[in-house]
Amino acid sequence: CVLRILSLVAVLFIGDSAGGSQRWINLGFFRLQPSEPAKLVLVVALASYYGRKEAPQGYTLRELLPPIGLTLLPFFLILSQPDLGTALMFVIIFASMTVFARPKIFTYFILGGMGGGAAVFGWFFLLKDYQKRRIESMMNPGHDPSGAGYQLEQSKIAIGSGGKLGKGYLEGTQGHLHFLPERHTDFAFAVWAEEWGFFGTVFFIGVYFLMLFWGLHVAMAARDRFGVFLAFGVVMLIFWQAVINLLMILGFLPVVGIPLPLVSYGGSSLMTTLLALGLLMNVRMRRDYTAHPLNQS
Repeated sequence: CVLRILSLVAVLFIGDSAGGSQRWINLGFFRLQPSEPAKLVLVVALASYYGRKEAPQGYTLRELLPPIGLTLLPFFLILSQPDLGTALMFVIIFASMTVFARPKIFTYFILGGMGGGAAVFGWFFLLKDYQKRRIESMMNPGHDPSGAGYQLEQSKIAIGSGGKLGKGYLEGTQGHLHFLPERHTDFAFAVWAEEWGFFGTVFFIGVYFLMLFWGLHVAMAARDRFGVFLAFGVVMLIFWQAVINLLMILGFLPVVGIPLPLVSYGGSSLMTTLLALGLLMNVRMRRDYTAHPLNQS
């Protein structure tokens, strides 16, 4: 956790800038985006806390203060880069794993009130103008189709033009003729939908659901409490990134720069996802190793 915070602080001073954001550390052979592995570190940290500290009657707000601190410190560091999408992922990871841990009912109301107040405060005092325009363009994309709503409009055109069977591999026009910005990163799914059509997207989304069900099965069959929370946190990390990216591309959420796991271009994102899947497989392996008759004897 200390290394995670130090790397996020280092980005603010020695990080590389691109597109108005300062998010990367140039290692010479690789540009590392520390906020990506930091999400996985948060999953491990929360799993460790909830794994060690049981609360049969439900967690109180006081007992949730350490997880809240583990979440908010990197949240504000990443928000200052600025990177709203990745910062919000920390809150989503915390919320998912905390709900799974089952707080007291009254704690839900307190956290909900705090979250609502933070959202109002963030809108007026933390969000940049371009971030507000993205939210407004989501609610009314036709208002500025050549400006803030351009990406979303081109994404919808790409998805709609794919039809049932798609235009074929590398035959899409929106992506390969550069009408669609960020086609290899945030909007990679729109390119897939244009080339492979409706049936291709159903297959694509089905693969993610298979990963979801497999991951939840691993979590429920883990041999200890830490393994349960670790596997569940990894599943939520991958699942929510995929859901947010897809909803963003379809226009149901503002464009916030969340990569599509295992698909979007980006070494830090791919490395983090593969490490997360490795942890998930390790939880399953430990369960199978313990259950083997030779190991039990």
